[in-house]
Amino acid sequence: MRASRASGGYRHGGPGVSLLVGGIGIMNIMLVSVTERTREIGIRLAIGARAREVLLQFLVEAVTLSCIGGVAGILLAYGLCVSLAKVVGAPFLFDPKINIIAFIFSATIGIVFGFMPARRAAGLDPIDALRHE
Repeated sequence: MRASRASGGYRHGGPGVSLLVGGIGIMNIMLVSVTERTREIGIRLAIGARAREVLLQFLVEAVTLSCIGGVAGILLAYGLCVSLAKVVGAPFLFDPKINIIAFIFSATIGIVFGFMPARRAAGLDPIDALRHE
């Protein structure tokens, strides 16, 4: 009974750790993007862009990045499952509902972990951002 509970924890914890690591990767990529594009952000803010528009721009980039990763993961899993089903001789059934849920999780991770870098970009002072090299 104990072993069953322990394996259940690993079964549920593994995907959670994977989502966390993927989210941290997206957040780091977006933070680097904000740092490299500080002058561009400063120019946009100086000519009248609202902080909300800058926030939305970086959130869209984070969600796009995570959705591309989600689609790549779904396609990779599909290919591996089809290949494994042929090797084992078992039937393979594609369930669109599970894949849609996986894609929604991917987009959600982009929103959650992309918010902090987007907020940092939106909160930049235009004058300080234009001085940045």
